[in-house]
Amino acid sequence: MIINLSPQRREDTLTIFKVGDILTINGETFDLSPIQEGDTLPASAISSPWFLNKVERIGGELELTLIFPNPPNFSQEQAFPVPLVNIPDGFVRLPQPLPEPKSLASGDETGVSQQ
Repeated sequence: MIINLSPQRREDTLTIFKVGDILTINGETFDLSPIQEGDTLPASAISSPWFLNKVERIGGELELTLIFPNPPNFSQEQAFPVPLVNIPDGFVRLPQPLPEPKSLASGDETGVSQQ
């Protein structure tokens, strides 16, 4: 399976769990196993806002594109994701954001703690 990610600056999150040709995306399950070699399923035929483009099977490999929400602290890996290939079953590892900025300590607007 090849999952292409199309980044968008959004507040929601994406979780993907894979078992064979079955994907569970944010708790909703999609069985893609009926797609045979050379078949193309348009995204409009899938009842999900996450599928951005067609799903097809080429050379025995399913390929699809999903919307990939990016938080305010998105990383370069999230902004320019590489295709996910040879994905093992289980939770799909997605590019992670940059660390959250540290909050200001006890009301000190300079971020320097006072002793």
